[in-house]
Amino acid sequence: MHVPDGFINAPVSVAAGVVAAGAVAVSLRGARRELDERTAPLAGLVAAFIFAVQMLNFPVAAGTSGHLLGGALAAILVGPYTGVLCVSVVLLMQGILFADGGLTALGVNITVMGVVTVLVAYGVFRGLLKVLPAGRRTVTVAAFVGALLSVPAAAAAFTAVYAIGGTTDVPLGKVLTAMVGVHVLIGIGEALITAATVGAVIAVRPDLVHAARGLATPLKLRVGGELVDAPAAAPAAVPAAARSTRPVWITGLVTALVLAGFVSFYASANPDGLEKVAADKGIDQKVEEHAAADSPLADYSVKDVEDARLSGGLAGVIGVGATVAVGTGIFWTVRRRRADDQATSATNVPAPH
Repeated sequence: MHVPDGFINAPVSVAAGVVAAGAVAVSLRGARRELDERTAPLAGLVAAFIFAVQMLNFPVAAGTSGHLLGGALAAILVGPYTGVLCVSVVLLMQGILFADGGLTALGVNITVMGVVTVLVAYGVFRGLLKVLPAGRRTVTVAAFVGALLSVPAAAAAFTAVYAIGGTTDVPLGKVLTAMVGVHVLIGIGEALITAATVGAVIAVRPDLVHAARGLATPLKLRVGGELVDAPAAAPAAVPAAARSTRPVWITGLVTALVLAGFVSFYASANPDGLEKVAADKGIDQKVEEHAAADSPLADYSVKDVEDARLSGGLAGVIGVGATVAVGTGIFWTVRRRRADDQATSATNVPAPH
């Protein structure tokens, strides 16, 4: 659903950029509360994983494909504020390096694909957790539903932006019906990927899933015919290897590299939902050439590498590496800012008299 340059006029693109900048600023502050020494590097990995999976377009209807948006997955794994930042990093890397998503439309893309998907998915997710029985399975089910609804919500959000600043005169009712209709199908794929990934991480390290913290239920004992909470046991020493995030990080990075470097070659070549609707309804009449069209990595291929499989694979690997590097750098900086704030607060606490 990457909006190219030319779909939305300049004033609305600027306004969307202001909204996106505000959302990123708020998320930078909020992410300080979500990130710690374990989750900061994992947030960079989540961004790289989203980048990789977005290269895997899957068929959803005749002549149409879809791909992961990633807002739901990021919000559930690392928190909603950090989730917005993860998607923003991915969109920035795609726009600058791969000419995917217009640079003047970057604010629109962050707002639609990052902010809207995170707000809808995480809101639905938290709401379901409050009414469903607590447990890991509930987290997976709630992740599925939140991800499913976030994609058509993003499609509706794009239609709203297009209604205000679209550069072509197209009946909005037809655009909304087409966009939401095809993105409901794409949402099913989003939901399956999100639920499978969240379920896999919970099965291995639930402590690393932001939304799964506190899932442990107290041990019950039957006393006098009634169930009561058992006394809390002294915390057992946890081996350093069990606390380490390195195995998870390495496994996730290898998976992302394989997906982007090898599996992406077999992705559907059909246009995605927005591209298909734009072509069918005439939204793309004033589309503009991307400012980074001459990038050596444009269109997810390496310039001057003629073998298509090798070219696409190398581009995917470079993209994953660049995204994890930039993302991890940003999240470590946010984490250190939090640590500095805590140190300053501790220093300013008045000494007891």
